[in-house]
Amino acid sequence: MRRILLKGLLAVSIVLSVVVSAAHAVPPSGKGSGSATASQAPAGQDNPAKKCKAERASMGEKAFAERYGTNPNKRNAFGKCVSKYAKDKPAKPGDDEDDEGDDQKQDNAAKKCKAERASMGEKAFAERYGTNPNKRNAFGKCVAKYSKDKPAKP
Repeated sequence: MRRILLKGLLAVSIVLSVVVSAAHAVPPSGKGSGSATASQAPAGQDNPAKKCKAERASMGEKAFAERYGTNPNKRNAFGKCVSKYAKDKPAKPGDDEDDEGDDQKQDNAAKKCKAERASMGEKAFAERYGTNPNKRNAFGKCVAKYSKDKPAKP
């Protein structure tokens, strides 16, 4: 009887040692994969989620929800904050100067087209710039024309 008990104890200890050593060999999920996740931003880059988390901690949950929340219960505040910071960040280093110039061109082109539409009338403007059958794309075509590097003269 004692012999059977010792054999069982030996078998259990062998199984446990194999399981424990195997558990130490496998990295925890999400770690050691080599790719950077949202919580592991590469050095030198700002992470929008971390910025929002810090901002929420500094200003408090309610104030943060009031500032960024857009739905009735303000529960979408964190996502809106992250989205805002992600849009503020340039896609590539050095692109922020170019984007600002493009936005300025787009704004000026829209203002020119709006003024032109007001001065020449809705129908004449649609006839001049519209390209589809109902001519409803006239404003977009006008803005596209003026926002290019060398704007065409009206």
